[in-house]
Amino acid sequence: MNRYVVGIDLGGTKIYTALADSLGRIVAEARIPTGAGDGPEAVIGRIVETYNQVKDLTPVGVAGPAAIGIGSPGSLDPVKGVVFRSPNLSGWNNIPLREKLEQITGLPVYVDNDANLAALGEYFFGAGRGSRHMVYVTVSTGIGAGLILDGHIYRGAGGGAGEVGHMVLDPDGPLCGCGRRGCLESLSSGTAMASRARELVAAGRGRAILREAGGNPGDITAVSVAKASASGDPEATGIISTAGDYLGMGMANMVNLINPDRLVLGGGALGAGSVLWDSMKRELSARALGSSLGQVKVVRAGLEGRSGLLGAVALALKGAGMVIPGE
Repeated sequence: MNRYVVGIDLGGTKIYTALADSLGRIVAEARIPTGAGDGPEAVIGRIVETYNQVKDLTPVGVAGPAAIGIGSPGSLDPVKGVVFRSPNLSGWNNIPLREKLEQITGLPVYVDNDANLAALGEYFFGAGRGSRHMVYVTVSTGIGAGLILDGHIYRGAGGGAGEVGHMVLDPDGPLCGCGRRGCLESLSSGTAMASRARELVAAGRGRAILREAGGNPGDITAVSVAKASASGDPEATGIISTAGDYLGMGMANMVNLINPDRLVLGGGALGAGSVLWDSMKRELSARALGSSLGQVKVVRAGLEGRSGLLGAVALALKGAGMVIPGE
């Protein structure tokens, strides 16, 4: 008999929940705004709301979900299921998420960091299939990574492994949100590209970028830069190319350090186009050790938008003792 689990991707803007079968196939899903500023109890209530929505769509004659997997942003204890702190969720300090959800749903609940689960999703269901040592890097508003080493999530001594975005590449570089200078995140993220563009406009340049932002410097985003670059603007293309160069340096460091067989990159900032990707690949090839470079396959994520969700599904399947296809 086919069994079902629920995967939940808890984000700062939306809660994305799915009912999936034992093969990881999604059969029902629900999305609602997180309401991150409303506090933990309200957000947990919305998580339960989406759980009930998908649970009620379990096929007739089939037992209800066997387990829940949930990915949360921020620092947490995956064993106890406690979220220590989540910058994008107001008031989330030492929240016993697993305990609360188990009390409400009556099901076993498994919790992990969202970056780890995005990696797990790609590993089992996406661009990481067939690998054994995989690094998944998301390049978006920020930059983060999940590590799958010898087929298992690697979390580090305190759960902080994978903070590739805070690898310092230029000690005199721009200030990062973490308070340090020259982190990869401050050089290559979508936020970084938008920041460079606003600096350009403040200096009286970047007219094409400003035009794409509707004439308001405060509305400049990485999308504005990408659109200007696509229309042939050399200043926008230069911003993206430089971001790609630094991204390639960071990826070369990861390849040299981890020696993965698969490097998977995802995230919205990759929508900046081929300039970012090509610059990254060129710099990676120039800086990675030949032996490690020859063993790694560099690919784009295959589950964009669903990496974290399917990672949560995989976490629930493993927690329920089910064998994931290809495991």
